[in-house]
Amino acid sequence: MTLVIDGEARVLKLTLGALAELEEALGEDTLVALVERFEAGRFSSRDVLRLIVAGLRGGGWQGTGKDLVQSEIAGGPMGAAKAAAELLARAFMVPDEAPS
Repeated sequence: MTLVIDGEARVLKLTLGALAELEEALGEDTLVALVERFEAGRFSSRDVLRLIVAGLRGGGWQGTGKDLVQSEIAGGPMGAAKAAAELLARAFMVPDEAPS
């Protein structure tokens, strides 16, 4: 998936490495807790930022959350939250089984 940041479309994907970085950034929380917060609409702006950064890093970006502080994200905070929720949902979708 892509997200427009500062007028540039950036690739976001949660690779295994990006998920590991996300787990580390969450500290004591688990990814399951993060999924539950998004499903219940109880996520924080910090959760959104962590997910966007992890997705960007999975897409090859080398920055950090501090690099996004002054960035303009398409759709503003709600656009970022929607992208983060979609990114998280995609990461935990069970792929269709290949036909035999």
